Amino acid sequence: MFQYNGRSLIREIVFILIALLWWLPFYILGVNSLAPATSVGGTGLAVPDDPGFESYAQAWEGNGNGTLGAALLNSIVIAGGSVICLLVIGSLAAYVLSRRPGKLSGALYALFVLGIILPYQLGVVPLYAAFRGLGLVGNYAGMILLYTGLLMPFSVFLYTGFIRALPRDYEEAASVDGAGHLRTFVQVVFPLLRPITATVAILTGLIVWNDFFTQLVFVGGSANETLPVAVYSAVGAYATQWSVVFAAVVIAVIPVLFAYFFSQRHLIRGFTGGTKG
Repeated sequence: MFQYNGRSLIREIVFILIALLWWLPFYILGVNSLAPATSVGGTGLAVPDDPGFESYAQAWEGNGNGTLGAALLNSIVIAGGSVICLLVIGSLAAYVLSRRPGKLSGALYALFVLGIILPYQLGVVPLYAAFRGLGLVGNYAGMILLYTGLLMPFSVFLYTGFIRALPRDYEEAASVDGAGHLRTFVQVVFPLLRPITATVAILTGLIVWNDFFTQLVFVGGSANETLPVAVYSAVGAYATQWSVVFAAVVIAVIPVLFAYFFSQRHLIRGFTGGTKG
């Protein structure tokens, strides 16, 4: 039985201090976003005397090249489309690699692992030239295709490790009942992949959502600018109005925090390899 003692109290105090330290940057960000432009940073950690949301309104309206609302929609479409493609294609590919052992499967799996190790930035220039020639620069289709290719090794790696740990009993029973490979995967295997599916969706979604370099190169200056690029543009446009910059950053961070709070349980279950519903 667990007994609360002095060591437990010290442990709780340490964890609380760590949590406060983790939240400190967010607190500073929020306080400065509510401060008037003339007093940003002048109040330290104290809440400003006359906090307001004018900076949020100005940041949401943008600087004439686009609004944060449009950038938010672009990020949702690109991240959502990429995650769906990664879940569908990655789970199917991992299922085949896991259930068809052999030299070819081993070689393909090694290639996927190599894709995780090698930095994709080494191929940005030829990728950009190829996408520009195909008319895929600055639009949704190009970004979804790009992120699906870049993150597919990561998706297949996570799915493969999870599928290999699954028992084959349900699949063999479905095969005896006359189900084909695709039907067995859709109706039997994929429901068992819910924990790792949530993990892949969360991790890849956050990677796409927070990515700046790739989005700056492929959609920067277009009508489909994403949230990180829009925040970067706000820094240049409001260099003397830091409260507006801080407000833009808060708007960009809020969706990520909500996604993490509501999905952390599924993320942990996916890493621990649990298969219970």
